[in-house]
Formats: sequence, C-alpha cells, structure tokens
Amino acid sequence: MQQPTIENVAGSKVKLTFTVTPEEAKPYLDEAVKVLSESKPIPGFRPGKAPYAEVVKAFGEMRIYETALEQIVRAMYMRAVLDNDLDTVGSPEIQVDKLTPGQDFQFTVIAPVAPSVKKMPDYSKPLVEYHARKIEEKDVNVALQDLRKMQRKEIASTEPAGKEDLVVIDMDMKKDHVALEDGVARDYRVYLAEEHYIPGFADKVVGIKEGEERTFTLPFPSEHYQKHLAGKEVDFTVKAKQIYKMEFPELNEEFAKSLGMEQMEKLKEAIRHNLSLEEEGRAREKSEIEMLEKLVDQGEFSEIAELLVNQEVDKMIREMEHSVEERGMKMEDYLQSIKRTRDELKLDFVPQAMRRIRTATLIKAIAKKEGITVSDEELDKETDRILHGIKEEDKEVRERVSSPEYREYLAIMMRNRKALELLKKQCIKDYPKEEEHVHGPNCNHDH
Repeated sequence: MQQPTIENVAGSKVKLTFTVTPEEAKPYLDEAVKVLSESKPIPGFRPGKAPYAEVVKAFGEMRIYETALEQIVRAMYMRAVLDNDLDTVGSPEIQVDKLTPGQDFQFTVIAPVAPSVKKMPDYSKPLVEYHARKIEEKDVNVALQDLRKMQRKEIASTEPAGKEDLVVIDMDMKKDHVALEDGVARDYRVYLAEEHYIPGFADKVVGIKEGEERTFTLPFPSEHYQKHLAGKEVDFTVKAKQIYKMEFPELNEEFAKSLGMEQMEKLKEAIRHNLSLEEEGRAREKSEIEMLEKLVDQGEFSEIAELLVNQEVDKMIREMEHSVEERGMKMEDYLQSIKRTRDELKLDFVPQAMRRIRTATLIKAIAKKEGITVSDEELDKETDRILHGIKEEDKEVRERVSSPEYREYLAIMMRNRKALELLKKQCIKDYPKEEEHVHGPNCNHDH
C-alpha cells in the first residue's frame, strides 16, 4: 500500500491524503460484488455468486465502487494510524477527491488528535504535603450526639413547641403578596433544634401551639441558590398541625449495646476509627488534587481538539445533572434558579474541562515514559473481581464486562491508576499507603 501524505492542520488535527490503485482496491471491489449480488440476486446465478461483469450490468460499476468505498477507507485509515503511530480520537471527516472506475482514486481523512505533553513537569520530588487532622475527643462526642439523635423517639404533645421539639406545619410563602412558585408545603417537618435553611425561622416557630397560625417576614440568605430570592424579604404563614417532644436515649452501656457494641468505650473506639478513616480519605483527596494541579501547571501541552473539549464538557453536564437529580431537583429548574442556560453553563465549564483533559494527558504520558503496563493476569483478576459483584441474572452487564472493549477500557484505567500511585509516592510528602482499588480523582480518562 502506498503511504498516505500526512500533515498537521489547525485545530489540533491531522490530514491524511490517500491514493488507492485498482490493484489495491480489487479485494474490496470483489467483496462489494458479492454483497450486491446477495442483496438482489441476479437471474441465472446463486446469491453472491454472480461474476463482476454481470453485477456491473445489473447495478452499474459506480455502484460497486460506492459499496466498496466504506471498507476501503476504514481499512486504509486504520492501517495508516497504526503504521504511523497516530493518536487520533473521535470520528474523522472523510472527503472523496477522485472516484473513477478503473483508475487510481483518492480520498482525504481529517481527524482530531489527542493532545500531548510538550514539556514534562518534574515529578521526582515532593510538591505537596499530606496532612490529616488528628481526631479529638470533641469530634467523638459530636458523633455520639448525632447517633443519639438518630435513636430518638418522637412523642406527640399538646404543649407549646420548645426549642428541642419537632413541629409539623403547613407553610405558604409569598413575596410582595404574590405566592412563590414551589412556596407551598404541607406536613412540613421542622426540627427546632436544627438550623433551618432560612435563618431565624425556627425562632419564629418556637412556642407555637397545635392549631395555631403565625405570619412573619424573614429575609432569604444573600447566598441562596434561588438568585431572585437571595437577600429578599419573604412573608411566611405557618400553621402547626402536630407537635412532638423528643425523647433521647442516655449515653450508657445499654445505648452502646443497642448499636452492637459491648460497652461505651468500644463504641467510642469504633467512632474514632471511622472518623479517622474519613479524615484520611479527605486528606488523600485534597493532596492528590493539589499535586495534579501543580504538575499540570508546571507542564506544557499541545493544543486540545475542540471535539475533546466538547466531549468533556458534555460529560461534566451529565455529572451535574445526576447530582442535581440526587438532590431532588430537575436540571431545568436548577438552571432557572441560577439564571443560566445550558449553553452558558457549557461555556463556564470549558476551562475546567481543558484542565481535566490535560491531567489525563499527563498521567497517560507518565505511564508511557515509566513503562507502566498491565499484565493479562492483572486484567483477569480485576475482571473476576468486578464479575463477582454482578448477579448471575444480569447477563447483559456480565457480557459487557467480559467484552474485549471493556477489557481495553479496564487496562487503560488500571494503567492510569498505577501511574497515579507512582506520582503520589514521589510527589506527596508523608503520603500513607493505600488499600488496593482506591481510585484517584479524574485519572480514568484516555484521550
């Protein structure tokens, strides 16, 4: 096969121009003849067995070339990518420049290329320091009180609501005498000892009696997510439907036993251990993010193709949409509350998307430089671990995990994880050893 001419073009793309001789095209043309004669059998010949000349009479020679074209372009392009070690991404643009039966034909492929690291940062020494806050006795006591609250009993009462009580209310909110959208709540539970999203709300309800109605005005917080209400005064009408006194268990041995612990000291030890793990996880994530940011800032990168930026932005939008839905909101309502359109939000995300792509590019480059690989044995072990957590009846999921495509994705993910582990050992001072399968931030991309 004649090698294509290759040139870099604007927008972080590569242009490949191919010339294909009739001899090189012949196997693909023969296959096209077979496909056409199978799709519409020619009288006197079995399906797929008609000779070239008869298929030309039935369909026209240009139809044969057009049928073969897709296979020729795909095969020639993929071979050129592999032979020239091109790191192309996404779907390429294809242009047929010359297609005449019996002659050389030409086509051009323009494809985005993955960004590269032009200047590698120095990752041989510590750049940041790992620091996990030591858990103190007061932290354990706060957690104990939270557990105590979770075990509380709610006892109906006819007495006025006290500061430790629960009040079930109907509530209506208005601004300038106009009812707010989503400003009506029925059977709304207010724990008066806890902070309300509107400061001062609980104070206005303390002392209310069952059946009593109160009207008062409070300002919404200036940083409230609903920008049209932030800092504005809103009128509240609340009516108490039920009042409950809170009965909390004593913090004693019986309380510890109710939570599966032999004694209170054992419960405290378990709480201290769990809080330490949470703090260590937070400290790990903080130091990892800080390390990656410093490495990316020290490195220099080639231009990023617009396609990759758009893909990463779309991924970030999907992540936000999932987060918003988990909080019980609809994405469109959230966008309205922050007074941003989806397109405006995409523009806001572009700088962060580019940083994420550069981070992934750097990790990939370091893995290559350090010769980091993933063995078949490691892949088999990880695949088995994943399959172990999937039910036998979920056949579609199990087949996807066992597919060659997923295996390739898994190899990339595990390679990136190894590279990230190397960086953490070298670039984070006092970084603790981690358990297997702990994933770092944004390390599983491959552009």
